[in-house]
Amino acid sequence: MNARADAAAGRGALLRDANFAWLMGGGAVSALGDQFTLIALPWLVLKLTGDPVALGLVVALMGVPRAVLILFGGALVDRHSPKRVLMLTKHVNTALLAILCVLVWTAQATLPVVVALALGLSLASAFSIPAGTSMLPHAIAPERLQAANGMMMAIRQVTTLAGPLLAGLLFVLGGDGSAGMGSARGLALAFGVDAFTYALSAWTLARVRPRTVAAAPPQPVLRAIGAGLALVWRDRTLRTCFVYWGLCACIVGGIMQVALPLLANERLHGASALALLMGAHGAGALAGMALSGMWGRRRLGNLGTTLLAVDAVVGLLLVPLGFITASWQGMVVNVAIGVLGGFVNVAVFTWLQQRVPQAMLGRMMSIFMFIFMGLAPLAASLAGWLAARIALGTLFAGAGLGLAGAALLAWLFTPMRALDDAPAASAPTNG
Repeated sequence: MNARADAAAGRGALLRDANFAWLMGGGAVSALGDQFTLIALPWLVLKLTGDPVALGLVVALMGVPRAVLILFGGALVDRHSPKRVLMLTKHVNTALLAILCVLVWTAQATLPVVVALALGLSLASAFSIPAGTSMLPHAIAPERLQAANGMMMAIRQVTTLAGPLLAGLLFVLGGDGSAGMGSARGLALAFGVDAFTYALSAWTLARVRPRTVAAAPPQPVLRAIGAGLALVWRDRTLRTCFVYWGLCACIVGGIMQVALPLLANERLHGASALALLMGAHGAGALAGMALSGMWGRRRLGNLGTTLLAVDAVVGLLLVPLGFITASWQGMVVNVAIGVLGGFVNVAVFTWLQQRVPQAMLGRMMSIFMFIFMGLAPLAASLAGWLAARIALGTLFAGAGLGLAGAALLAWLFTPMRALDDAPAASAPTNG
């Protein structure tokens, strides 16, 4: 009881911290707005072109530059104020989204202009992501950092549930462009909502008063990135995991960014159905994270076997997704996928934090994000090309069986099956 009372008192003190309150409020609002654009933008491209290849290319164009520049964005944030960099990106995103809102509202949006604005949003996120993740240590006391991170992650996950559902309601009321761009005011409002949330979060960020933190001596950017890459390459287990996770990002992340909008467009009820599918996944992921917190380190043998078994099950769940004919069916499958994904995501992040020396953790996480932000968009362009040539059910089935097969091969032939939760004393060099 004393431990629970102490934890409750700690949370209360954290919520009374003005800096954290402003950051949490602004972060929640901004993350909620992002969900509107996350659905509206690919749907807009699909309505403008009717071409899955174009959708895949736009996703790739947005993701690849962001993935490359995020490695440099972290270094620039370390050299300058995270608050200053984050504030600049919020103003840029506000302007770009406002322009997109006006263009869609007046039915003047064209693919080249949309692509250019989307590229601007992607480039801004390459700097806002490392700046945002660096803000908490600059704003609150070190002893409150763990609790603050936990609360912020939970809030962001809640937005992945609420945001798509609210966006879907907006599309139903305002139109999603299915009857022509003159009926796309729901999409325009979605971009307007996101622009407003960026402006509001910039206002809350301006009220944060960063603490004075001693800065580390600056290191050349390329040398710092090279040291992180060398660490991954020398550690055989770490190298194997990153390669495997990159493959998973291609199979799941790349395929789903194209296949889900196509599924909603061809089989279900338009953008509102896409919002329901994504909302269901967000709800499942939130439940999976909660289960991870309650169950602790309960594993199927060990961590590696658990991760690979979960991936195999997710792969099998993807197979029937391409054959559904009702939104509720897709929601059930996406909830299950979200639960499994949320559970293992917590385990993966914890394992990385235990495996990597603290001095290298920032660069290691940027490489980890680079894998998902860079490879998944490239795979999306390939998925768009495939979707124009094969049936949607075949695309989902191929992705699902590919993921299950990759998990099986990793269990049979790689060190991943031996992964354990126990922290390593240092990052080993084991060839």
